[in-house]
Formats: sequence, structure tokens, C-alpha cells
Amino acid sequence: MFAAFTRRSGAVPALCLVLAATPLAARPPLGEVSAVTEGLIATGIAYEISEVCEDLAPRRLRGVGFLLSLRQHALELGYSRDEVDAFINNDAEADRLESLARARLAEMGAVEGQPETYCRVGLQEMAADSQIGRLLR
Repeated sequence: MFAAFTRRSGAVPALCLVLAATPLAARPPLGEVSAVTEGLIATGIAYEISEVCEDLAPRRLRGVGFLLSLRQHALELGYSRDEVDAFINNDAEADRLESLARARLAEMGAVEGQPETYCRVGLQEMAADSQIGRLLR
């Protein structure tokens, strides 16, 4: 019944035009997708903590799995592989996210040149079972 209705009414071509135009117009740049950027910032913070605090180490496999899940999320939102790759390889975007991660880490109490503060932040994040804490051991 639906097929007969759509063929006679011309609804299919109209629906195709609407569906084709809507996702492209509604999609923000990948750098504005909070789930992706916040995940990358959390990963950057965990990495920085593991580099400075000798007592904590990165959970590498979990980290790789998490980064792959962020990529998959972007693909599920309709971004193409080329768009995702361009975002990943964008040096300006990487610098922007790194700056945000370092600022947020400082807000959390990490002080450059004081490794114990990085350790304290890492342990707090692990105790809170945050995304940052789940990327550390």
C-alpha cells in the first residue's frame, strides 16, 4: 500500500531531496562534535599524566579501543572516512585540542614541574572512574 501511494503521489522524489539535503546542512564541523572532542581531550589528559607521573601508566589497548570508538561514532553521525581522516590530520585542530587539554589539566590541579600534582590528578580521576581514569593504571 505504501509503495503504491508513493509512486502515484510523487512523494519518493520529494522525500529523497529532503533526506539528501538535510544531513549535510545540519552537520556541524567535526571539531564541534562534543562527544568526539571531549573524548580526545580526555585521552590527551590521560596521556600527559602518564608521561609526567612515573607511578601511573597508560592503558594502551583501552586507549586505542576508545579512540577507535570515537572514530566509529563520527562515522555513525554521517561523517565520511575522508572527513574523519582530515580532522585527525589537521595540525591546527590538534594544537587547539592539546591546548584545551593542558588548560583543563591545570584547572584540575596539575602544576608543570611538579609530577606529584599530575599523580594526584590521575589518582583522583581513577577513583572517580572518569574517562581519564579509565585510561590510566
